[in-house]
Amino acid sequence: MVLVNEQRKLSASLPLICRCIISCILVLLTQLTLSLVPRFFAASPFIVQFALSGLVLLLVQTLCGWCRRLLGVCASAPAFVFFNILFIWGFYIAVVRQAVSSLIGGLFNIEVAMIIIGLCSIMSKDPGLITNEFPHLDKLVEGSELGVDPDNENSLLRKRVRYCKICKAHVEGFDHHCPAFGNCIGQNNYFLFIVLLVGFLATEASYVACSVQFVGKSQNFDKSQSENDWVVNLATSTMLFSILQLLWQAVFFMWHIYCVCFNVRTDEWVSPQVKQILEY
Repeated sequence: MVLVNEQRKLSASLPLICRCIISCILVLLTQLTLSLVPRFFAASPFIVQFALSGLVLLLVQTLCGWCRRLLGVCASAPAFVFFNILFIWGFYIAVVRQAVSSLIGGLFNIEVAMIIIGLCSIMSKDPGLITNEFPHLDKLVEGSELGVDPDNENSLLRKRVRYCKICKAHVEGFDHHCPAFGNCIGQNNYFLFIVLLVGFLATEASYVACSVQFVGKSQNFDKSQSENDWVVNLATSTMLFSILQLLWQAVFFMWHIYCVCFNVRTDEWVSPQVKQILEY
């Protein structure tokens, strides 16, 4: 009986392991492809390299998506985020840290460690799942925008209860389902989500500063060799990657600050029935 249970656990974990392996391969492919931009466009202005990096990143992600659908395989978005963090952190420890001070290096290491802890926490934390808090929960209309039954609308609307089709559960204070974290963002983990966004912004800004120092020192030391050095190319590409992440996450963060200030949720802005319910 114990052997059968172990086999079942192994069978259940194999798909997750495969998805993590695919995500790891995609991270390596993405980062190595991005390193070709500074390799072949080293003489181009920074803004040109930045634009090309964004275009290459978009093309790689699109091609990878087509290949996954063609082969019938799936990746894991949280694993993709996690392996990108590990790649940047590993490259920093192996290469970039030699160009920065111990104080800045220690701060960056702490930031990355806190990001990893935050990721593990938000992926496992209950976002505000509701099971039997409301007596008529089983009557909720799963296809409705707010997931509320008209007869029980007022009490549920105050709680902002919505049905998540991905998690297949009702969530209190539902904001959105975050594929990058593999969990809903709701009443119980919304603050952690905001803190994690701040952590990502701070960590990426720190890495950009560190990589700029490394690239600058390397080019000043021997410009003729640094332009053909794959290490410097990878440092430049990871810096460009971090800037791209920093920009869209800054916009995303400002959006959520706006939502907090005006007491709205992301899902409410994309729900056509919200205005009707508020007017009611």
